[in-house]
Amino acid sequence: MKALVWHARNDIRLEEFPDPPPPREGEVTIKIDWCGVCGTDIEEYQNGPLYIPVDEPNPLTGAKAPLILGHEMVGTIHAVGKGVTRLKPGDRVSPDPIIFCKTCPSCLTHNQHHCDNMAHLGLTSHGGFAEYVNTIEEVCFKLPDSIPSEFGALSEPTAVCVRTIRMADIDIGHSVAIVGAGTIGLLALQLAKLSGAYPIYVVQRSQDIKRQRALELGADEIIDSRNTNPVDALRELTGGVMVDRVIECGGNEITMKMAVELCSRRGKVVMTGLLNQPIDINYFPIVWDEIQVIGSFSHIYDLDYRIATELIGRGMVNVESLITGRIAMDNVIPEGIEEFMQNSRHHIKILASPHLV
Repeated sequence: MKALVWHARNDIRLEEFPDPPPPREGEVTIKIDWCGVCGTDIEEYQNGPLYIPVDEPNPLTGAKAPLILGHEMVGTIHAVGKGVTRLKPGDRVSPDPIIFCKTCPSCLTHNQHHCDNMAHLGLTSHGGFAEYVNTIEEVCFKLPDSIPSEFGALSEPTAVCVRTIRMADIDIGHSVAIVGAGTIGLLALQLAKLSGAYPIYVVQRSQDIKRQRALELGADEIIDSRNTNPVDALRELTGGVMVDRVIECGGNEITMKMAVELCSRRGKVVMTGLLNQPIDINYFPIVWDEIQVIGSFSHIYDLDYRIATELIGRGMVNVESLITGRIAMDNVIPEGIEEFMQNSRHHIKILASPHLV
């Protein structure tokens, strides 16, 4: 089969790769319809290996580089292994990419996203930039016939935001600031509105498609961080009160430090962006104003991921407006990864299909 394979930093190749083996007990084989280009894929291309095992294989799957990338996927059940009862060939599904051991302390307390032996499709096991992929039935969720398959490719980032909003504990009338209006920020905006948040401020650096989408999806105010100090701007907009909840989606030192400054007394800051380096934060307001700063990582398959697919299936989350490119898998490097690196202001989510030419 055709697959997009990570070999090393700046070395991703479209090549012929062995088909996955017949599904084992409890497994399914998925014929991929679409797979989204994620910021993590770009990071692995530019700066990897970050998560991809190179020297030692993943303890759960035994896989290591070269590995097939792609974890935001949707497809059709092609084959099922022994013991699979919930799914059948022809079902359209979106799989949670996390695979877990079921025996470690985190798994036993239903925190599979922190599994000690966790594998992840497209990072520590073969992923969705291919014609087929194997995974366990348990993490696959069916899509209704009423929506296009490509919408299901947004299930994974939506699940990230479902968990983020749950961790933020947003209630009706809470004011919210969302820092960053990429895929995660725009999905978090919609979910915050569904939770009853008002008003919702979006901090976005540039006047591009992300700013436009944020307004279309219901942001009450856009703060342009390129031309103004967002902290001063929010202080003026709120009469100095700031906001009850801050959702940090930028994942860099500037946005993470800013997030704390945007929060009101006794408010909560949820860090969603990943930055693997120390940063300097003024802890005085965190203590003085009793601000809670917490992290929100990934998603739990039968809570966050299940809810995400249901919200998309019911049309409660608009994912169509986030799709800014549909390309053939053959062109993921020039028209997906490199296009996003060079022209990110024109894109939110680019999807690739092995069936396009």
